[in-house]
Amino acid sequence: MDKNVQANYELAKELYASHGIDVDQVLKQLENVKISMHCWQGDDVKGFLNRDQDLTGGISVTGNYPGAAQTPAQLRADLEKAFSLIPGKHKVNLHAIYADTDEKVELNDLEPKHFERWVAWCKEQGLGLDFNPTCFSHEKSSDGFTLSHSDPEIRQFWIDHCKASRKIGAYFGEQLGQTCVTNIWVPDGYKDVPADRMAPRQRLKSALDEVFAEELNPAHNLDAVESKLFGLGSEAYVVGSHEFYMGYGIQNNKLICLDAGHFHPTEVISNKLSALSLFTDGILLHVSRPMRWDSDHVVTMDDELIEIGRELVRGNLLGKTHIGLDFFDASINRVAAWVIGTRNTIKAILRAMLDPVEALKKAELEGDYTTRLALTEEFKSYPFGAIWDYYCASKNVPVREEWLAEVKSYEQEVLLKR
Repeated sequence: MDKNVQANYELAKELYASHGIDVDQVLKQLENVKISMHCWQGDDVKGFLNRDQDLTGGISVTGNYPGAAQTPAQLRADLEKAFSLIPGKHKVNLHAIYADTDEKVELNDLEPKHFERWVAWCKEQGLGLDFNPTCFSHEKSSDGFTLSHSDPEIRQFWIDHCKASRKIGAYFGEQLGQTCVTNIWVPDGYKDVPADRMAPRQRLKSALDEVFAEELNPAHNLDAVESKLFGLGSEAYVVGSHEFYMGYGIQNNKLICLDAGHFHPTEVISNKLSALSLFTDGILLHVSRPMRWDSDHVVTMDDELIEIGRELVRGNLLGKTHIGLDFFDASINRVAAWVIGTRNTIKAILRAMLDPVEALKKAELEGDYTTRLALTEEFKSYPFGAIWDYYCASKNVPVREEWLAEVKSYEQEVLLKR
């Protein structure tokens, strides 16, 4: 290890210790944090089942940076490169359209065998897998409706797809020894104000009941449901609103997904974590960065990410929260996007772990808001970066911006030759 990294770590460690913070213990806790890195950043949400299908469901990817993955093997190679630059062992989040198979298969006919190559790769890499049915970019979702569709045949197609996806998720969990979170999001909604808000929600509730009818081993698969405020083409009404899924999830013991970009522009998910945690056994997070709408920008170390980290740590929620990423930017190097977003998410959790939480809570209970504010502000300039550098070095990944040179080299040697 670089002597300066070691020396800076020892000095920073001593400074934190003066406030009763055991940095060595903090880093042991950080090792247990798994981030589910989304595969769809690597190829602009195209997948491999119907690559010529236009994106629908309010999903839009802008930019034409060279080097997008064209095959499952290329995507896995890009993921491998990204993980080599990120400290810790994590998970990959797959959508159903990323099946790696030589046969032509429809979404409702997908089986675990169509993902065997992904599982074999994850075993080699020591990674876990999460999963999502793909209820968009398909001819049967062209009018904007899937699980709440008024046509029983189309609705059944999507029900069958979600059932198949749960079995694939359970297969992942069983094979890899890490619980798979299978998350359902559908784009269903109207562009303009509907005459009937109730009927689509009744159909969605009934469809979900059918999807979840089969009990699966929770050690292998956990189900999640994800809401959205609005989308392109569903500006006026979304069937699966936050209230709908919060009610459904609590009533049916399903994980409720909070996506950072799926609420009002001034509404943040950090403030929802402690409230929701009191009524659920677990939470799924999709960490993203909305900019005026659900635009899924690469996660940066902004105020909301820092607050999410604080809430997870101060509320002791890391053990019951599944953390995933959800962004896609085709205007920059896609591997770099993964690395930036994932490292930032881990860094935000580390920063929160290095806060004087007990001192802050004590001051708050005693009504000493002056001390609470003073400590909060002073710790913003404490040398958490020295701790992060040491953690990266101890995990044999590049320190600070050194990783960028590796990505640039990979771009020249691999991405630009595609």
